[in-house]
Amino acid sequence: MDITQLILDDHHEQRRLFAILEQIDRSDTEALAAVWTRLAAFLETHAAAEEAIFYPVLLEVGIAARRRAGVEDETQDAIHDHNEIRDAVADVARHQPGSDAWYAAVAAANRANGDHMAEEEREGLTDFRRLSGLRQRHDLAVAFAAYEARNVTGVRPVDKDPDAYVRQAEQGAGNDGSLGIGGLRPA
Repeated sequence: MDITQLILDDHHEQRRLFAILEQIDRSDTEALAAVWTRLAAFLETHAAAEEAIFYPVLLEVGIAARRRAGVEDETQDAIHDHNEIRDAVADVARHQPGSDAWYAAVAAANRANGDHMAEEEREGLTDFRRLSGLRQRHDLAVAFAAYEARNVTGVRPVDKDPDAYVRQAEQGAGNDGSLGIGGLRPA
């Protein structure tokens, strides 16, 4: 098991759920609402799991590899993207499922999420595979899977300041260079 593969698997599921929404008849508002509710919870749980488990360790291994600027930029961008996705998801909730405005808001959420996933797949996941070992990726995968399982119904969405997130993660670094957030132990 590898955290980068679990993240890619989640990305596939997100794409699948957006595609399902496109194939449901707009008059079937009950089905649209049910699938959207599942997708919205999944998007937030995935983002929260990345923020709690993946990005702190990406920072840690990047700093250890003397790639601080690159991993800081990637992490700040990812947190910013997560905030945009949260805002887009919140906008969907303001519209009646099946309405033109609802579909436009879902499309905006899909674009924000798609842009984030593509960038993360090109940069963060690639860098992490290069900078971390198989054992670390396995241990993080276990923590990531457990986090998502504990929060299967979703987590409360909270926007984060990307710069403050990176500062907090870096200030949490102990004498051994490890970060004090995103540990492998359950919360």
